[in-house]
Amino acid sequence: MTDPPEPSWLLDEALRRIRISGSLQYCFMPQGDWTTDATPAPWRPKDAIGFHIVAAGPCWVDLHGRRTTLETGDIAAFPFGTPHLLGGGAGGRILDPGGDLPAQPWPATPTLHYPAAGTQVRILCGYVQCQATGFAPFRAALPEFIHIRTSGQEDWLAGTIAQIVTEVDQPQPGGGPILERLTEVAFLEILRRQFGTPAPKGWLAAILDPTLSRALLALHDDPARDWTLPALAAQAGTSRSALTARFAELLDTSPMRYLRDWRLYLAAEALASSTGPIILIATKAGYGTEAAFTRAFSRTFHCPPAEWRRRKGGR
Repeated sequence: MTDPPEPSWLLDEALRRIRISGSLQYCFMPQGDWTTDATPAPWRPKDAIGFHIVAAGPCWVDLHGRRTTLETGDIAAFPFGTPHLLGGGAGGRILDPGGDLPAQPWPATPTLHYPAAGTQVRILCGYVQCQATGFAPFRAALPEFIHIRTSGQEDWLAGTIAQIVTEVDQPQPGGGPILERLTEVAFLEILRRQFGTPAPKGWLAAILDPTLSRALLALHDDPARDWTLPALAAQAGTSRSALTARFAELLDTSPMRYLRDWRLYLAAEALASSTGPIILIATKAGYGTEAAFTRAFSRTFHCPPAEWRRRKGGR
């Protein structure tokens, strides 16, 4: 009999499932004193995570009136597209790089220059689409603002950022997929560091909790099983009431609702990556009819399964 997987397996699985399904970035080069409203454009996909990679700083980001200085090598990410300001110096011109971008598709990464007297800043702005944010516990583990500093810390991520900048500066044939993979690696590292930050509650706290980790490992290892609350409590080595209370305390959900959300997330993955009949995906997700599955899926992902498949390019 093999040993059960360790709680770290859950984090490994979470990161393994995170894939970039789309991305966009452009180079923004303002100079002097300036400010721009970096609120995501209405055409940006809803599941996109915005970011700013500072190739040459400094600049600042203002979120809810709180200002953070960004230096060369810093990454600022906004998992929920929270409105914010980006700027350099004090006051100065109001810039609108989003409105100045050329029409898509782009043969190469656009670079927007805004010359003026003073220090020139260089920022790679854009977004990545990440389906993992469709799973509520993963989403809840993310803050609205992530700030990663890499300069002067012998941080391997700084080398990845430097290579991203090189790919933008010196475009080569086939550079688009390389740039996308580099961005994916950087993004995975950002999430790994975020998930590695101790928290009193949430998904990371749950996978480190002795009782909850056993329950979560069981659900993730065999989501298709006909789980009941007594069976899951027995697997976790606790009572039904204690397990339910622990789920509510750390994850703000119930064991069965967590299982439902996990199955629906796996169904969303299957829809995006396969041509399997929707009824089979519905059955695997624990639904007896396609109509019941469609209702549940639509409540979670805000569109029916067939439309989700078309949006995600399911094969």
